[in-house]
Amino acid sequence: MKTYFGSPGTVSGLILRMGQCFCAAASIGTMASANKFNNYTAFCYLIASMALQVLWSMGLACLDIYALTMKRDLQNSLLVSLFVVGDWVTASLSLAAACSSAGVTVLFTRDLDFCRVQPHISCGRFQISVALAFITWFFIAVSSLVMFWLVASV
Repeated sequence: MKTYFGSPGTVSGLILRMGQCFCAAASIGTMASANKFNNYTAFCYLIASMALQVLWSMGLACLDIYALTMKRDLQNSLLVSLFVVGDWVTASLSLAAACSSAGVTVLFTRDLDFCRVQPHISCGRFQISVALAFITWFFIAVSSLVMFWLVASV
């Protein structure tokens, strides 16, 4: 198999996974610190999706650390196929959660002026959390494409 930027078992792959993990965790933390976020299903879905992403990315980051320290090659077809499926599933869920949360946030801030009428709602934190979710999705998209190219190169 060829080695691309972000391939499993490489330093760039570890950096990509850690970026996914940290941005997803920051999105969860920001949304969880917002007042009354749990009243809106889209925001709860964002937290659930980002929590799944943290678990997936942390698991693969630990696998990358293991491969780097033990000098193991993680690029066999079965393992990369598993990575492809996991990355595409988490990428789809993360994009759906980020888009639905962005829609609710735009509705609150621009269309209904809900944030101005009810100042106890933390619309700024909603926006930051959604932005972090999109950054997480960008990292996942890069990782998904790399894994797809690896499977295609077999």
